[in-house]
Amino acid sequence: MTDWIKQKKERARRLEEVVSLVSGKEVQLADVTALLERVICSGDRVCLEGDNQKQADFLAECLTQVDPSQVHDLHIVQSGLVLSEHLDLFRLGIARKLDFSYSGPQSAAIARALDQGKIELGAIHTYIELFARYFVDLTPNVALIAAVSADRKGNLYTGPNTEDTPTIVEATAYKNGIVIAQVNKIVDEVPRIDIPGDQIDFIVQAPKPFYVEPLFTRDPAAVTETQILMAMIALKGIYAEYRPRRLNHGIGFATAAIELLLPTYGEQLGLRGEVATHWALNPHPTLIPAIESGWVQQIHCFGSEVGMDRYMSARPDVYFIGHDGTLRSNRLLCQNAGLYACDMFIGSTLQIDLAGNSSTVTPDRIAGFGGAPNMGADAHGRRHVSEAWLKAGHEAAGSDGPLVRGRKLVVQMVETFGEGMKPAFVEELDSIALARKLGMPLAPVMIFGDDVTHIVTEEGIANLLLCRNADDVEQAIRGVAGYTPVGLARDRAKVEALRERGVIRRPEDLGINLLQADRNLLAARSIRDLVTWSDGLYAPPSKFRNW
Repeated sequence: MTDWIKQKKERARRLEEVVSLVSGKEVQLADVTALLERVICSGDRVCLEGDNQKQADFLAECLTQVDPSQVHDLHIVQSGLVLSEHLDLFRLGIARKLDFSYSGPQSAAIARALDQGKIELGAIHTYIELFARYFVDLTPNVALIAAVSADRKGNLYTGPNTEDTPTIVEATAYKNGIVIAQVNKIVDEVPRIDIPGDQIDFIVQAPKPFYVEPLFTRDPAAVTETQILMAMIALKGIYAEYRPRRLNHGIGFATAAIELLLPTYGEQLGLRGEVATHWALNPHPTLIPAIESGWVQQIHCFGSEVGMDRYMSARPDVYFIGHDGTLRSNRLLCQNAGLYACDMFIGSTLQIDLAGNSSTVTPDRIAGFGGAPNMGADAHGRRHVSEAWLKAGHEAAGSDGPLVRGRKLVVQMVETFGEGMKPAFVEELDSIALARKLGMPLAPVMIFGDDVTHIVTEEGIANLLLCRNADDVEQAIRGVAGYTPVGLARDRAKVEALRERGVIRRPEDLGINLLQADRNLLAARSIRDLVTWSDGLYAPPSKFRNW
């Protein structure tokens, strides 16, 4: 007869192995590594919580200290590989296979490890894609997570940086897996119960608070006049044209410039109340002036941002705030909001090819995708309508009618030359060469060209919705690629014809005065200005304080 409770029996066996190491659910610091050696078995799928920002850093350090002869060949399934310890697991032979979404600071190390054969790559996922697979075929056997505090029953308070934690815990706990949480403090009563204790097996009070990366802080002092010009082009040529109320901004100075121009240039264009009212967005400090000026009605967050907690708690009409007075973020739900409930994604990239495919991969770096392919995807399952969505769809179809599908606006903003004067526009993405080198079956492309609707550079806008064939797309892209080799190879007659059709629009076509693209147009020109706008509630990380 079939044994239908093998997983339940295996869980019980592992828990029995560690009875002598725990008191209730509490584990002492000195016993954590021994506990991991007994509850994790070789070949297990392990989710070591590494989010976009929050890191279970103490548990990561303890996992690197297990005996590789006892625990090896682990399959790591986690969204973010941010810490050096995450790569040490593979270097030490504790882990073998990897499925992930984002690597950021470890992008170069991952590329080297793959090249050296130290990592067996499952796939590079988007966030939603990886989370979905937690519930299908990448369910963790053990999850090592992080929270702000826990009571002795194991109830967790995750605080503003909830991020991936509920998703990881649910996938593990409800499939007879084991969940271990590092917390900043064990308390008698948590401020609110974000994850109930019956889903948590063990808690340990870490020697220091878990690490959070301030990923979304951009200093207005570093915004250039070129980025201000691009922001003006986007505001007048896209925001004013399509009126997207619900949107997501990617990371970067170009989108930070847009946020800082909303209360100034956006006000001149009469757009307040007409655009950018509802957001799926991390708590960008550069959005503070727009919030304070009455532009923003509501923001749901993937995670938090260092220094923004007091400000968000004081603006509960804008942010999702619990009864305890702190932000509740959720990466899974916010990613879904960005995919299905937003009319526009606008972000930046490193490379764009002649079909509009974009990538952040370089020959020696694999940064992963994060959520950009979800934010920058036209979700064909969408059925509700909005003005921006319908207008984009009709432009793409070249016709009206009851069965014309709408389109999400997917905008890529990029200066024609990037860091080190490297051209942003290329004949072939570096990711294709990397895929050949590593034998990858699919080149890591961040956003495919058939999802991109507009490309914005300092040269103007290429509206790919109005392109009717591949040649139109290529010449539209060449037409805004400036003095890069791709731009210089344009067919000038075709580019001018596209300009006459409105496919390409230069600043002068939009009535933009280039002399107005000045830093004085920014609502805040320094981090200190953002603090002033926030009535002193924003407390920037120390590395951004220069006064």
